[in-house]
Amino acid sequence: MTVTVQEFRAFNRFYTNVIGALDYGRRLYAPYSLTESRVLYELAHAPRTDAADLRAALSLDSGYLSRILNRFEQDGLVERTPSEEDSRRRRVALTARGREAAGLLDERAQESTGELLESVAPADRARLAEAMRAMRDLLEKRPRTPDDVVLRGPQPGDLGWIVQRNAALYTAEHGFDVTYEGLVARIVGEYAEDHDPNLERVWIAELDGRAVGCVMCVRDEAPGTARLRLLLVEPEARGLGIGDRLVGAVVDFAREAGYDDLVLWTNDILATARHIYRRHGFTLTAERPHHSFGKDLNGQDWRLALRQVGSET
Repeated sequence: MTVTVQEFRAFNRFYTNVIGALDYGRRLYAPYSLTESRVLYELAHAPRTDAADLRAALSLDSGYLSRILNRFEQDGLVERTPSEEDSRRRRVALTARGREAAGLLDERAQESTGELLESVAPADRARLAEAMRAMRDLLEKRPRTPDDVVLRGPQPGDLGWIVQRNAALYTAEHGFDVTYEGLVARIVGEYAEDHDPNLERVWIAELDGRAVGCVMCVRDEAPGTARLRLLLVEPEARGLGIGDRLVGAVVDFAREAGYDDLVLWTNDILATARHIYRRHGFTLTAERPHHSFGKDLNGQDWRLALRQVGSET
């Protein structure tokens, strides 16, 4: 814990210097303080708010905030009116002059931040953005909902991510050895080298701009059959129904593509995934013990009929 605290404080000192560099020699927030500028920013982006909302959003002392608003009102930047919902509250809104001041501050901040980012190599900017998102996720602890998750197709680098995350998670959670990574690499490599987009597809689940889940639908050796492969959801994203949505996407795609059946192979240690398969109508057709990936396992074959016998649709 001592090392963690020291590192955290060291980062705070470093980042404070970075923020100071943004303002070096240019009086970025003049004629306002950093806190006053932040109040203007909040008012510009939440035009119908009150003092209590501002105090909660910025964690400010009520007396301090009151002095700031008094100054703004004297300068003609804000106007305060009784709240229509609660007479004990006062609505705070920017005037035309206040919006002009907030716009100028925002323009300065955009310019200074842009200059700072120009000093970061283009190849490193995605890494920087990911690190900033990670810090917000870990420290903000905002509850996530299923609506925060987006399913999309793969982008450059996502197929490699599928291999890396499958290998890392299955090693951490089930003790699989490197041969599992080899299997996943072959599956993903075959898809990357040759696939029919009308009959095969990959889905990536994205949360807050980063990949947190995946699944594949590929052609099986059996005619008219599709195969679901490599379903994965990151531990921190579980509980949002991502696995269910990914499997549902495969089922819908396979049905629309005209497949007769959808099959998959899994192991009985993956209990959560098996519950999802059952919910979507898959039935267990066979199981057999095997030794793979450095473990004694019980493999299972599952099947979902996509068309009824004799159906033309």
